[in-house]
Amino acid sequence: MNGLAEIYYWLYLNKVLFAPLSAFLIAQLTKGLLDTFKSRTWQWRRFFEAGGMPSSHSAMVTALATASGLMYGWSSSLFTITAIFAIIVMYDAMGVRRAAGTHAKILNQIMEEMGRPDGQQNVKALKELIGHTPAEVAAGAVLGIIMAAVVF
Repeated sequence: MNGLAEIYYWLYLNKVLFAPLSAFLIAQLTKGLLDTFKSRTWQWRRFFEAGGMPSSHSAMVTALATASGLMYGWSSSLFTITAIFAIIVMYDAMGVRRAAGTHAKILNQIMEEMGRPDGQQNVKALKELIGHTPAEVAAGAVLGIIMAAVVF
């Protein structure tokens, strides 16, 4: 086997790693395609950015927890750890990261309104789309569970 085929084969055999990586990639692809359809122009940046529908973080951690449960059992310590990790990540995406995005939006508006007399900005605008709504997190979680089931 050549190098790339060996890497793919190793990844496929490690289902607890393959499921979350696949879920993350499909969520990012979906996010980019949804924004492209909405705006009717190709949105390359959305394939690589955080925030939006579906949550790739939620997809990844639920796929990890589901794969761990399927591989090692639902009462295993590994499933318990990954499930708690998933809950923390999803809570953070809806709470702290979403609030930070709201704050960034307000700060950007303030910077725009204040501005400099010559119209230039003193600082680069903050990223506003970094958190998730509950629906975006739920969609990511469902995608993660589905991807883990498909891999197994």
